[in-house]
Amino acid sequence: MSPVAANYPASDIREMFNLALDFPDAVKLTVGEPDFTTPEHIKAAGIRAIENNNTRYVANAGIPELRSAIARKYSARWDRGIGPGNVMVSFGAMEALTFALDVTVSPGEEVIIPDPSFPNYLGQVHRLGGVAVSVPVLEDNGFKLRAEDVRAAISDKTAAVIINSPSNPLGSVMDRAELEQIAELADEHGFSVISDEVYDEMVFDDAVFTSIAEVDPGFDKFLAIGSFSKTYAMTGWRCGFVIGSEDLIAPMSLLQEGLTSSLPGFVQEAAVAAIEGPQTAVEMMVASYAERREILIDRINAIDGLSVIRPEATFYAFVNIKEWGLSSWELAIALLENHNLATIPGSAFGPAGEGYLRLTFAVSPETINTACDRLEAFAAR
Repeated sequence: MSPVAANYPASDIREMFNLALDFPDAVKLTVGEPDFTTPEHIKAAGIRAIENNNTRYVANAGIPELRSAIARKYSARWDRGIGPGNVMVSFGAMEALTFALDVTVSPGEEVIIPDPSFPNYLGQVHRLGGVAVSVPVLEDNGFKLRAEDVRAAISDKTAAVIINSPSNPLGSVMDRAELEQIAELADEHGFSVISDEVYDEMVFDDAVFTSIAEVDPGFDKFLAIGSFSKTYAMTGWRCGFVIGSEDLIAPMSLLQEGLTSSLPGFVQEAAVAAIEGPQTAVEMMVASYAERREILIDRINAIDGLSVIRPEATFYAFVNIKEWGLSSWELAIALLENHNLATIPGSAFGPAGEGYLRLTFAVSPETINTACDRLEAFAAR
């Protein structure tokens, strides 16, 4: 077995998911997946494409219609010239991350990542033979990555920085001023910024999401990763994309040829319908998540020993459990075994996540209330 396979970092998220399979009646606040179905007009477009026999190989980089639709959307949003040549269609955001690292990082080079963050960042860097350098993201700073902490982690081996805003698991949105400083650092030191923006549509209240792509019209050392999974409840369709400069996007189609050839054409036609069709379903889903967030936050903050910052975005809450005196893994196991409640330990997202649980509120209000009842029962013990 190769060292890459033998030493690939295991995901505690997946381990907890597998443990929960032994508790079929458990209430689950674990997997980050919308509980809505894909909107009807999107499904209809995919079905129509199959009926029209769009079931053959298509261009490695994505069908022109989808690349153009993505380019138009983000040209308008970012107020900068984005063309189809700046867009690569991928098998979900994970393959987009793979491509972004493939074209920017060589073996032995360093990639700065936030801690806590999505654990697959570590796995992807490891797969390339890169070195992950973690930067703590603290509750005292509103769970927001700071440019000064990134600066302190930069070395002559830094090839890329991964940022994630809105953040999984933290539910925070980075401030524009911090993004501006990180862009300046990238220009100064010559590294790329890989920006995971898959929750860009799930922002609540007065929070303002800013992409690294829009902080400076002249900044081009970014690769912005997006996905249809969360925004349009299309997780199983596996459609993502990455946007960046043409010199970085162009080789990605060659990488795709050697990996999966191309994303199915009928999936891409559905994605075109998602972008160009009515957005009322997206607005409805986001409004629903905001209502569920309020239920969860109010219930959690009323439980003795627990506290949580109100998430600005996504459908995750990062709950402080430190007063309970258990590690996050110990608590997650105890809740599962004794109260039939499945959660994700904060340590699954990095050492700085110790002392927290990640709870998703992409579930029904009834499920949220039942879960909080069980947390209250644990606190009473």
